[in-house]
Amino acid sequence: MDVFRLTGPSRLLGEVDIRGAKNSVLKLMAASLLAVGRTTITNVPAILDVRIMTQLLMRLGCGVDYDADRGTVSIDVPAEVGIQADYELVRAMRASISVLGPLTARMRSAHVALPGGDAIGSRGLDMHQAGLESLGATVHLDHGYFVAEAPGGLRGTEIVLEFPSVGATENLVMAATLAHGVTTISNAAKEPEIVDICTMLVNMGAQISGIGTADITITGVEELRPVDHRTVGDRIVAGTYAFGAALSGGDVRVKGVGLELLPNIAIKLRDSGATVDDLGEIELGDGTRGGGFRVIGAERPHAIRVATMPFPGFPTDLQPFVIALNSVSDGVGLLSENLFEARWRFVQEIARLGAKVRVDGNHALITGSDSLSGAEVEASDIRAGAGLVMAGLRAAGVTEVSGVDHIERGYENFVTNLRSLGANIERVEKADILSFE
Repeated sequence: MDVFRLTGPSRLLGEVDIRGAKNSVLKLMAASLLAVGRTTITNVPAILDVRIMTQLLMRLGCGVDYDADRGTVSIDVPAEVGIQADYELVRAMRASISVLGPLTARMRSAHVALPGGDAIGSRGLDMHQAGLESLGATVHLDHGYFVAEAPGGLRGTEIVLEFPSVGATENLVMAATLAHGVTTISNAAKEPEIVDICTMLVNMGAQISGIGTADITITGVEELRPVDHRTVGDRIVAGTYAFGAALSGGDVRVKGVGLELLPNIAIKLRDSGATVDDLGEIELGDGTRGGGFRVIGAERPHAIRVATMPFPGFPTDLQPFVIALNSVSDGVGLLSENLFEARWRFVQEIARLGAKVRVDGNHALITGSDSLSGAEVEASDIRAGAGLVMAGLRAAGVTEVSGVDHIERGYENFVTNLRSLGANIERVEKADILSFE
């Protein structure tokens, strides 16, 4: 098996370019199913999940041209596409469920295997099902497949989400674009990725208002058209490097994401003693222009208190980095996880590096230490893995992080970028002692 091996302590110094958001591009690719023809998406990150979604769309009958170096993916959607998303691909990536809405809307039928993805807690599909049923579809579970049928097409309705679920909002907005009549979604998610997909849909000819608010209105149209669209920058990857700078006492310029996408993150980093400067509009690595910011970490961070919440609150995906920062702070920090219960698996691993964390219900109390010590740890999900790597920056000696496939699902050129920032890290092959071949 491969592991990330890093030797610490080390500081992150320099600049890093951030491409499009994983949590957006996969849904944009699914949205292409709504229009016959060639849709091209740019600013696409070179990550494993994009390759998985590429395979899924090809299985559905689409032609897909993915250029990881240029950061583009072009999808040729035929008039008739397949309606079954098989388990072998869906189990690897939860975002595969995002084909449910487009297929139900345009093909009037979808058979999507129950999704897999990261082990970060219960993320049921009840709101997806209830929303599609409100739109007139019949939905049931059959031999491990989520089956939706709407032989007469979908019809507009009023939907009130129990929780501002990003996935449910995306699926239902996409489905409603081709429904007959007007659909309103109340308590909708407001994340930048929602704004991104709605912007693309509008450019495709969809009629959507209330974008970026909790109340979205969609007036269905007869058909949509293919478009070219640039993916919004990845605020979670940007936040990862920002926290890496703060906890390592580094100085990093993050390019490709503006602070407007990171309102709570900038506040908390400043609370930790870091300096956070908005760089305004700057030239990016691909020759385009976009936002950027700079983070200069304190010699030793102050402990911070964070509660994860839906946007514009603090994102749950950055929870591991808060724990990592607090573990080397000069005080006692608190993290309240309000979205996913199983993210505490990360705590068991960072404790192996010497972090002092006590969990009580959905709260984690973290007592800072002068330093951590390198050890062998395992990534349980994308962000937990990256969080362990960042913690390893402040750990004396060698830290080995296994489960690198998890990390590479969400971070492109992770080792290359960290090395360019001064980290002593490499990807190495290590014998698996549990292999008996």
